[in-house]
Amino acid sequence: MSEKLRVGILGGTGMVGQRFISLLENHPWFEVTTIAASERSAGKTYEEAVGGRWKMDTPMPEAVKKIVVMNVNEVEKVAAEVDFVFSAVDMSKDEIRAIEEAYAKTETPVVSNNSAHRWTPDVPMVVPEINPEHFDVIEFQKKRLGTTRGFIAVKPNCSIQSYAPVLTAWKEFEPYEVVATTYQAISGAGKTFKDWPEMVENLIPYIAGEEEKSEQEPLRLWGHIENGVIVKAEEPKITCQCVRVSVLNGHTAAVFVKFRRKPTKEELIDRLVNFRGFPQEAGLPSAPKQFIRYMEEDNRPQVKADVDYENGMGVSVGRLREDSIYDWKFIGLSHNTVRGAAGGAVLCAETLKAKGYITKK
Repeated sequence: MSEKLRVGILGGTGMVGQRFISLLENHPWFEVTTIAASERSAGKTYEEAVGGRWKMDTPMPEAVKKIVVMNVNEVEKVAAEVDFVFSAVDMSKDEIRAIEEAYAKTETPVVSNNSAHRWTPDVPMVVPEINPEHFDVIEFQKKRLGTTRGFIAVKPNCSIQSYAPVLTAWKEFEPYEVVATTYQAISGAGKTFKDWPEMVENLIPYIAGEEEKSEQEPLRLWGHIENGVIVKAEEPKITCQCVRVSVLNGHTAAVFVKFRRKPTKEELIDRLVNFRGFPQEAGLPSAPKQFIRYMEEDNRPQVKADVDYENGMGVSVGRLREDSIYDWKFIGLSHNTVRGAAGGAVLCAETLKAKGYITKK
């Protein structure tokens, strides 16, 4: 019997589910033993269920091809096979909230890529380098759910990963007002150019729900636990526009910041390159060694050259300069389906294991 924890992927046939499966191939701590999806995929092997819809650059791992897909709605049956699950199900928000709670109540921890529980007051929404202490709220959530080991933890939206870590690194300078525009890849919609040919050479100035997430979710990351719930921070105020662009992978952000305490350029760069968190200190398997790098070249970061920095788990920052209206401005780039989705969730699960929240059943 393997010492690795047995992992189930809920919604394993979609794009984020596929990214989980490719990232977990040869993972030192976790092994995908169970894949669950909609009724139409249930009963087929994973290879048959995905068919020609495999969207990753790397081939489908041999180890999962013959796994027979289970029906994600057969909660007890799926939960009996695993130590914990990653959730990437494609359903309505209410259905996602209900099914993730149902899994948690079977004493199965749920680490979710979905947005449904991001504002549930006792569900931690975590970027492990920024707010791992929010996992402490799990004890209160378990009381509400009536569980001893089952809970839900989530990661935030992909759009904020290109600037929230940067602003966190600069916290001592008290950023209080931020204007950001994000230029977001089509894989964020679960699509490739083959699926969405009208995005070739195109730009769409709207992504449903994205601007509110981009403005509000960082405040929850910077919040604190009070009376068993997470209370969001009041500052910095963030205003955002989110634009879909003709890029496959990689969200870029153009960001303007006002600070109460005026930093120098050297101080800002120093705080970026020296920014570390729990994953780096603990040496977690998926943690980037250098979470944020600063690029001196005028024309970087670029999507093609830089999106896979630190296996897609790092953030690349460039073009930091003084601004005539705000104090400073910069460009940030992150990988939206690795750090921004499945990779961020895997790092959360590693953090939860390291902190003793996820164990063998």
